[in-house]
Amino acid sequence: MKYTPILELDGRLLYYIFVAGGQKIIESQTELNNINVFPVNDKDTGTNMASTVRAVLDNLRPNRSFKTTVNNIAEAALVGARGNSGIIFAQFLYGLSEETHDKKTITTIDFAESLQNAVKYIYEAVAKPMEGTILTVIKEWSAHIYSKKHLYTDFKQLLFDSVSVLKESLLRTQFNLEILSKSKVVDAGAKGFVAFIEGIVAFSESGNFRELLIDRYQNISFVHNEEVVEDNINFRYCTEAILKNINLNKAEVLAFLNKNGDSVVYAGSEKTARIHIHTNNPAELFFKLKDIGTITQQKVDDMVRQNEIAKSRKWSIALVTDSTCDLSPKLIDKYQIHSIPLNLNFGENHFLDKVTIQAVQFYEMLESSKVFPKTSQINERSFTNLYSHLASHYDAIISVHLTSVFSGTYSSSIKAAKRISEEFGKPIISIDSKNLSGGLGLIVLRIAQEIEKGSSFLEIQGKIEEWKHKTKIFVSVKTMKYMVKGGRVSPAKGLVSKILNVKPIVSVDESGNSFLFGKTFSQRSNMTKVIGHIRALAREQRIWNYVVLHAQNEAAAAWYVAEMRKITGFEPCSVVNISPVIGMNAGLGAASVAIMFH
Repeated sequence: MKYTPILELDGRLLYYIFVAGGQKIIESQTELNNINVFPVNDKDTGTNMASTVRAVLDNLRPNRSFKTTVNNIAEAALVGARGNSGIIFAQFLYGLSEETHDKKTITTIDFAESLQNAVKYIYEAVAKPMEGTILTVIKEWSAHIYSKKHLYTDFKQLLFDSVSVLKESLLRTQFNLEILSKSKVVDAGAKGFVAFIEGIVAFSESGNFRELLIDRYQNISFVHNEEVVEDNINFRYCTEAILKNINLNKAEVLAFLNKNGDSVVYAGSEKTARIHIHTNNPAELFFKLKDIGTITQQKVDDMVRQNEIAKSRKWSIALVTDSTCDLSPKLIDKYQIHSIPLNLNFGENHFLDKVTIQAVQFYEMLESSKVFPKTSQINERSFTNLYSHLASHYDAIISVHLTSVFSGTYSSSIKAAKRISEEFGKPIISIDSKNLSGGLGLIVLRIAQEIEKGSSFLEIQGKIEEWKHKTKIFVSVKTMKYMVKGGRVSPAKGLVSKILNVKPIVSVDESGNSFLFGKTFSQRSNMTKVIGHIRALAREQRIWNYVVLHAQNEAAAAWYVAEMRKITGFEPCSVVNISPVIGMNAGLGAASVAIMFH
């Protein structure tokens, strides 16, 4: 085949080489996860970098202008960036877009100058830059390209000859940081960047556009170090958000973040930025952040759970649910259940249910906010990110979610499960629980205990429908005010109920729809009615377990516990505050019992 040099780079070719580099990162994510020990040994660098490039690949369309395409790449990367390395990589792309002149095509000299100037953006973004990481590798590679800018006119040759410099820089990371030397690995983020450039070089040599655009990625397991390195996680949650309309300068925001955790990264401009921080209290952090700027997107990863996945997972089947699953944190931790939060919005401010907003903050804002909160389903990309990470470590995944009647979360889960199951060749099933809150919690708990017993994936799958039919939930509503505000009940009916002092009991049928189970003229009366119904049911079938739930109403929860103890002879598996997403409709003061029969 005749060799064809690339003397100018336009937007369409930039699109194709980014796709090639991005696919190489996706192919390498298992290896990158396995060698990830810095800044925290949570084994998710590959997943985060793959997620960052997926955000670009899923949204990018080719444009003939180099400037337009690089701007679009940078914007998509900043929005979709995940993890320390992912945000640094996205910030480098942002710097590249900022430092590129408004041209439809660029030369090798233009490219070298843009790269060199973009380096400062990644160092300015990191609160405490650490050499021997992805920062160093990008810096040394860009410096090499810049030093050779007058020697090359062909992009192919320039990039091909730069790979050796990249690999040497990558190898040195193992000796620059003590944790990497001890683990006998190179920096995972740096290796991800090297994989990106290697993917570009391989494509430029083959030029196979057809093969490149096949939307199928094969994950490859590489030989890697299996030595377990002890790692103290001082801050549990890897937390990220996009802030807009920021009312402090960059230095002030960085100072605020540094007071609340470590591994701080600030990518973007003075008015719009993607922030990254490791913290122990994301809900408290974001309650304060809402006064600094508008929170439009958030992502929080539990690094303790990720560390457990990599080093001490208990079983070979991963169990996933969403934040409407109301079980105690103790049970969630015991069974290593992976919970993914629904989205909750107060006006323009975005929060993650049970993660960046807990019951305390939620009910304070519910009373003080001028706008009633709205919820939105978990999107497909969030599930894709989680499933790809879990598939790197587990043999199978079972994912159970709130009734599809109330949310499209289940639908998003199915789409992501299909995609990742095909990528990894591992079984992933998504289950519509036809329930929520404590009812969903009991179904998840039953599955968790079967996994603990050693039941197979297929055995558990065959029992789930039976467990769903044996699960009931009854919610005693204290006031109709919140149902009216949320649009669940018309203002006219709400007014009548208020005048008559009607207190409804809400349940969920086998189709997953809510229905009015009963109504009385006081909450204690409808709670008594619930207990009477449960007592009648318990005469015909034995209760396996139960959950008591409340919305800031511990007295009502204690009453339910005492009455349920008389019926069953044992304590509830959990007594918890209802998820804010559920509580916004059940309302302040609501109390609930969920039961599952044998």
